[in-house]
Amino acid sequence: MVICGVELSGSDAVVCLLNLDAGQFTLPESKVRKLLLKKNHTREDLQQFQASFAEFVAEHGVKKVAIKERMPKGKFAGGAISFKLEAAIQLMSGLDVEVSLLPPALIKSTLAANPLPIPFAETGLKVFQETAFIAAYVGHLAK
Repeated sequence: MVICGVELSGSDAVVCLLNLDAGQFTLPESKVRKLLLKKNHTREDLQQFQASFAEFVAEHGVKKVAIKERMPKGKFAGGAISFKLEAAIQLMSGLDVEVSLLPPALIKSTLAANPLPIPFAETGLKVFQETAFIAAYVGHLAK
């Protein structure tokens, strides 16, 4: 099953694909590492972002999207735009895709019980994709 891990940061959705097949993890090829929301954040811009994300998901056969949840308030609170992006992803229609939010506590406890099978540096992914990779990994393990 192909899962897409997502980290929302500003007006970017950083993505990482991870496939689990017969107990073996693989990283499907993808030239897309980020999906961007245009600067104006209008209704049309959000619809365009949603369409781009849906196209990306369909193109790669993604069955589950795991988003690292941002806190609504406090020191690590997410910005307003990232919550719009989250809603756009959650409200995608016409696709058979499960979207889940992963609270930081769940990510931490899952990684403690099931450490990453290889160091992130050996994945060949870009450094900024690490959080999305971890979200995809935890998304596979969390039920």
